[in-house]
Amino acid sequence: MSGAERRLRIVMVASEAVPFSKTGGLADVSGSLSRALDRAGHDVVLILPDYPALRQGRSEAAIVNGTGLQFSLDMNGRAVTAGLNWASLPDSQVRVLLVSQPEYFDRSHLYGDTSGSYFDNCERFCFFSRLIPEICRKLVLQPDILHCNDWHTGLIPALLNTVYAGTRGLEQTASVMTIHNLAYQGQFQDYEFPLTGMPRRYYNMYQMEAWGHLNLLKTGLSFADQLTTVSPSYADEICLPENGCGLDGVLRHRQSDLVGILNGIDEQIWDPAADPMISANYTLSSRASGKATCKQKLQEVFGLDQDPTTPLLGMVTRLADQKGLDLIAAGIERILAAGVQFVFLGTGDARYEQLLSALPRRFSGRIGGRIGFDEAAAHQIEAGSDMFLMPSRFEPCGLNQMYSLRYGTVPVVRGVGGLADSVIDYDGQPGTLDRATGFAFREYSTDQLVQTIVRAVASYRQPDVWSRLVDNGMRQDWSWDRSAAAYLQVYERALQSVSSRQQAGRS
Repeated sequence: MSGAERRLRIVMVASEAVPFSKTGGLADVSGSLSRALDRAGHDVVLILPDYPALRQGRSEAAIVNGTGLQFSLDMNGRAVTAGLNWASLPDSQVRVLLVSQPEYFDRSHLYGDTSGSYFDNCERFCFFSRLIPEICRKLVLQPDILHCNDWHTGLIPALLNTVYAGTRGLEQTASVMTIHNLAYQGQFQDYEFPLTGMPRRYYNMYQMEAWGHLNLLKTGLSFADQLTTVSPSYADEICLPENGCGLDGVLRHRQSDLVGILNGIDEQIWDPAADPMISANYTLSSRASGKATCKQKLQEVFGLDQDPTTPLLGMVTRLADQKGLDLIAAGIERILAAGVQFVFLGTGDARYEQLLSALPRRFSGRIGGRIGFDEAAAHQIEAGSDMFLMPSRFEPCGLNQMYSLRYGTVPVVRGVGGLADSVIDYDGQPGTLDRATGFAFREYSTDQLVQTIVRAVASYRQPDVWSRLVDNGMRQDWSWDRSAAAYLQVYERALQSVSSRQQAGRS
């Protein structure tokens, strides 16, 4: 029986997962994918660091129990001990194991504060990664698959194939490494290598070293049985020098093992028919009246002119260069000249916070926004906007364009990464209207952004065309069940790799 048909024992390992902790999309993916694999009939255990400060106030993450188990590791001459707690992932049978080490993880932020990244991030996540095989052994988890996510867990595939090779309970275990954003690699000074617990011979340009540094993401990419990333286009892009962030060589070497799988969304949380955070619920058949009510309320809340005929352009984003904010800053007057209102929500780099904070005062009644993050406001922007803006410099997957499509809000995006895979451009030709769902441009420039918004506004002024675009988008399937089926195929290939390697070793 294949891995896709039999019940697999899957250990999902990540540095964050909703509802226990979150800084970005990784947390959504690790929690939602675990649930989808559970729904598909597999035995899933999710292992995370325990961040007590980040659990406070989250009722769904509040019930955490101790196991009584203790683990101790030598961290470069210093004995460090951790406990293990357990909880359940809401709305699933997924068991959650939480590594409790207050010195490392009882902090107000996951990876750093306003001063920058924590000085001991290498030590924190090497410790976490090194505990995973020990947890699997002590709890007799006997995983078929260890699914590792981003640099924080990149050490695990290396340990599995070296230090723990042949260890009882892990002999048949295959590893899968997922890249959520190649720009974040876990690069540290070479003197921190002893924290990994790996033999020094593996610190070389083919396995754990990159450009003079210990690189934990490269470590995972070099040792894992299969590699994935979060969209097909991004899988192609990161194998090129201009997008490979210095790791394009190892990715090209492993390209036959690299698969791009588009993320899904939680269709229970992001459902306009039942969303408790928006002003009016609606379905495909009632979306015209529902969105009109949501738009009116959004204009009111953000101090925009009350005009139902003006297209409203929304944006919810991390304020960083990656997100194309330099294009918006350079072109805001031309964007408004296209005849739109603009509402934004986000937090991030201080310079972009300052720039965006000034816009509502400068363009009163036409621009509204808020610095910070507010989950309810994010839902309201998705429901009340006519269009959603994502002019990203690069975008491994993106989720907001999928939320937008589900809410009948037409995306305006740069066609890269997951945006290219999820938004079908309407070029104005009748033949594309049957499947088009939004508007996309390729060249990273303010001119292209403005021209694309102008195209979108022209279509907005054609009710029949706009209605078709909205309907096309709302009919898309972005469920995690679709994505989980693709991951199960990757797991099967990973298991075959382990079997082939073992057979080769016996011959």
